[in-house]
Amino acid sequence: MKSVAPSRETNPRLVLAIVSIGVLLSSLDLFIVNVAMPAMAADFDAGLTELSWVLNLYAIVFAALLVPAGRLGDRSGNRGTFLTGLAIFVIGSALCSAAWNVESLIAFRVVQAVGCALLTPSSLALVLAATPPERRASAVRLWVAFGGLGAALGPVLGGLLVEIDWRWVFLVNVPIGLAALAIGVRKLPRPPAGGGPLPDLLGAGALIGAVGSLILAIVQGPEWGWTSTGVLAAFAVALALGVVFVVSSARHHSPIVDPALLRVPNFVLAGANSLVFQIAFAAMLLSVTLWAQNVWGWSALQTGLAIAPGPLVVPFVAVAAGKLIARIGAGPVIAAGGLAFGGGLLWWARAAELAPDYVGGLLGGMLLTGLGVGLTLPTAFAVGAGNLPPQRFATGSAVLSMARQLGLAVGVAVLVAMLGTPDTPAATLDAFQRAWYVTAGVAVLAGLIGFAVRSGSQSGPPVESPGVGVPAAAAPEKSGGAAVSA
Repeated sequence: MKSVAPSRETNPRLVLAIVSIGVLLSSLDLFIVNVAMPAMAADFDAGLTELSWVLNLYAIVFAALLVPAGRLGDRSGNRGTFLTGLAIFVIGSALCSAAWNVESLIAFRVVQAVGCALLTPSSLALVLAATPPERRASAVRLWVAFGGLGAALGPVLGGLLVEIDWRWVFLVNVPIGLAALAIGVRKLPRPPAGGGPLPDLLGAGALIGAVGSLILAIVQGPEWGWTSTGVLAAFAVALALGVVFVVSSARHHSPIVDPALLRVPNFVLAGANSLVFQIAFAAMLLSVTLWAQNVWGWSALQTGLAIAPGPLVVPFVAVAAGKLIARIGAGPVIAAGGLAFGGGLLWWARAAELAPDYVGGLLGGMLLTGLGVGLTLPTAFAVGAGNLPPQRFATGSAVLSMARQLGLAVGVAVLVAMLGTPDTPAATLDAFQRAWYVTAGVAVLAGLIGFAVRSGSQSGPPVESPGVGVPAAAAPEKSGGAAVSA
């Protein structure tokens, strides 16, 4: 089987526009629910601890299913997988808007998470399949920019919708998702499926269980206690199932995560950068939300609007970064993004005071963190996914996406642990400053990891997929050269 080339009848921009709607909705949904939590708690007369599973179980299912879903898309066809995932997500959103108690809402959030896990890796696979090799890095940067924009704009849109009714947080997905489905059925390309034997079902189950147990331990650690029986047991189960996954993958002829992916240029570095940077991103976003609402006493809408300037610069920076990458390489751009992001957190640590002062205390840091996101996330994902073999587009991007989800869970848990429960205004200020300094250090570490990205995209023999025997795409783009310029 030869490398997959884009069809002449395929419009890469149209494909990117269609799938980005699904990515934007799923990314928005991951964060938009945060600002609706108090309204949900009041409506259902439930405590925030009980309601936290609306967020936590969604994150667990989403992250755990990403890689198996990507493997399914590569084997069975990414067009069908994307459309199925989008349809499930729309159905789950409609059900969430009609939830009658906390238990039903949590169950319907799981339906949403299944849809997101299916559509996310297959969406990028469709973009890569429709885009000529020399343009793929630019397309990936735009794809990631949409996701980053949705994640950061979640509090803004959530604040607006909660003013009407919290159920609109979910209901707004339905008409947009249906429109994307209708267009996608007619316009999305049909790249050939990889086919082949059934993937390693034991490995898939072990991976789902390992990731789910790990995130369960991380998100519940602050509440249950890091040395509690439940958290230690969850870590132990994650480790045991992780060993099962590695052993099964090494022995199976069609593993879920192809070991050859680890030899794709820059793939491991991009995954490590995504994991570490998302720790800083999650801590940043939650910290500024808590600061604005709990310390300054702002409403959800005021908080969302205060956050808006940061994400608004992300797509512009992501597009402009293409020319910068062509001149200095991807590694320095990722490193600069980590430094800019860390600089924004240092701004807050030095300038934020207990008395509300948006312009002097938050705005500068918000713009710097937006600059950092625009330079780092799209570039790292592009260099990690740009050289994947066509038959592993979805699986490879799913691994990178799972690293990001794990980073988000770790970032939230670490921030909560650092903030603790201060009992005086002075202690609150000290806790936030300490958290911002630590998070800035994490962002700089992510930049250092990204700096190691090689300028050349291909330094060894073509990567082949065991059991498939298909070489990587011909004429791959150069992650750090002129080929990736926007």
